[in-house]
Amino acid sequence: MSLIFHLQQKHKMDIQTLTQKIEKVSQLYATHFGITREDDWFILKLQEELGELTQSYLMMIGQARSKQKTKQELEADFHQEVADVFAHVLLLAEHHNIDLTKEVEQKWLIWDKEI
Repeated sequence: MSLIFHLQQKHKMDIQTLTQKIEKVSQLYATHFGITREDDWFILKLQEELGELTQSYLMMIGQARSKQKTKQELEADFHQEVADVFAHVLLLAEHHNIDLTKEVEQKWLIWDKEI
């Protein structure tokens, strides 16, 4: 089974291709800003993005100041932060040579047979 992600309704991309594209962007970002992506960078960057996702969620549900953003802007920010966390999970997995498709099948989709 292959994990397929729908991008912009018409565009489908498998997890490997998506990871490769995200890895390329991450490398360009690191080069542009002079960042050395050492082993700990991947998990620490994921933690940073998770914090931003949490802040965005709290703002969206009215449990943190909205910084004068509209409801639509807060929702859009939340969606973007989910994407950031997802991208950094892919980067972390790639860095540690984790086959996410295999791991998801063994950890999550095994229950599909039970349901």
